[in-house]
Order: sequence, then structure tokens, then C-alpha cells
Amino acid sequence: MKNLAAIFVLLSQLFGQTVGNKDIPVTAVKGESWISHLHKRFSDTSMGKTWHYGPVVPMPGEKSTGGQQRLSLDFAARTMIFHGSDVYRLNCRGCHEESGHGAPPEINSVIDPVRATSVEVIMARMKKVGMNMSRTNATLLTKQSNTALLDRFHKGGQDMPPFPQLSEPEIRSLLAYLRQLAGVPGAEREQVAIKESPSHVGEQIVKSTCHICHNAVGPNPNPQQILEGTIPPLSTLTTRTSMPEFVRKVTAGAPISMGTAPLPYRGRMPVFDYLSEDEVANAYLYLTLYPPQE
Repeated sequence: MKNLAAIFVLLSQLFGQTVGNKDIPVTAVKGESWISHLHKRFSDTSMGKTWHYGPVVPMPGEKSTGGQQRLSLDFAARTMIFHGSDVYRLNCRGCHEESGHGAPPEINSVIDPVRATSVEVIMARMKKVGMNMSRTNATLLTKQSNTALLDRFHKGGQDMPPFPQLSEPEIRSLLAYLRQLAGVPGAEREQVAIKESPSHVGEQIVKSTCHICHNAVGPNPNPQQILEGTIPPLSTLTTRTSMPEFVRKVTAGAPISMGTAPLPYRGRMPVFDYLSEDEVANAYLYLTLYPPQE
């Protein structure tokens, strides 16, 4: 607890921090969740799911399987060095999975759209089907594909949210990683490192992963409403759970009380075990520093 108290002393140092592109400041998460925007129920969508779940609730007398947390003492003030693979983890993996293949037909694969941005891949494909294409024409096609891909990040799509919280350096880093993930020749030479502030790391997790399912604001549901499928809003998170509890819930799973006579259940929320404890703690601090808004 002394370590946590020391961490909160550092909060005053974090206000107003920006990352990469100084034209994009850290801002509060706003509005309804993405699945609410699409009029989907959590049980009827693959969005925001990892399909990994925490341990079952221990029987009476059994010990919890939760391990000891290992937060870095300076996580709230330490600048992180990220690569495109990290940007992908925080912003894309919750829906498109580690492989980038998504969950068709609801969530499309990113692999083919990314491969379409490579001149070499386009020319090889055309040659394979017995059609010759000049490098000039292939270049024109890849430019169009690259523009369409960038539009998806900036404007979103029919079922995909936009990512205005990502700076241009972050998008370039992400695209370089996606090209490597898609097996584009030479993509490994395009990888770059970028500096990320703790508050912006938290912002990316909340806006790109948590906000897929959780509304920004709203009343805190009671245990019976949670049993019936209501998802708690982000605005009440820091008052209903502590930072250690939140870190454990996200990274390893933890029971939640549900029902008229509340009993502990594993709950429906998947485990995001690809996020580090420091990253999840930064998401908690981000929600503390930048309270969610309507």
C-alpha cells in the first residue's frame, strides 16, 4: 500500500502529457461503447474478446489462484519505448487477435488489406494467376490500398471504430508491424521505436479495448443487473474497484458478485493476458486523471 501511495503522488506530473505528435493531446474517453453504437449485445459479438477467461471461483475453503502483482515502482512516471507490435496489442488485438485474422465473418482479417499495399505482393499474385502487371500499375493499386487502410484508422468503417487517439508516428509504426505480420517482403526493416507516456498508454487501452464494450458514463449496475447482462460504465470503475483489483481482473481474472442474493462468479469479461500489469495500471490512472465524459 505504501508503494501505491507513492504512485499517486506522481499523478500531478502526468496531466497534459502528449505522445509522438504534440497536436494530439491525451483526452477523456467519451460516449457510448462501440457495441452499443452498433446495437449489439456482448453475448452476440466477438468484439473486444480474447476468448481467454480467468480461473473459476474457488470452492469454500480453497485459496484463490491469483498470483502476487509485480508493478514497477515508477510505472506512473516512466516513459515507455513501444514498437508497432505494442501499438497493435493495445489497439487492435482485442478484436483482430494476435494473428491479425480476426473473427470472420464479423471481424475481417487485416492480412489481405495490408498485403494489398505491397507492390511485390501484388505483382507476385498477378503472375501466379497468369497475368502480367507493370510495376507502374501495381504501384498505383498499392497507393489506393494504402489510402484506404489509412482512412480506416482515421475514420473507421461500418463496424470498426476510428482511432483519433493515435498520432501519425504511431500509425506509421503500426502499419510497419502489420506489414511484417502479413509477411510483406522487407517489412522487418521498416520497424521503428516510439516513446509513449504512461497516460497515453492508458488512453490507448481504454479507448481501443475497454470502450469497445463499456460505455464511458452511466449508472453503476447492481449485482442482479450485471447477471442480466448489464456492463458497468468506465466512469464508476475507479470508485468500485481498487487499482490492484483492476490489474488482477484484467490480466488474470477475478470473481464478480452477481444475482439477487449476490454470489461470486467468474463473470463474462475475458482476460487480456497480453497486457502487462504496468500497462493496465496506467489505464486505471488514465481514468483517474481524465474522468470519462458523456
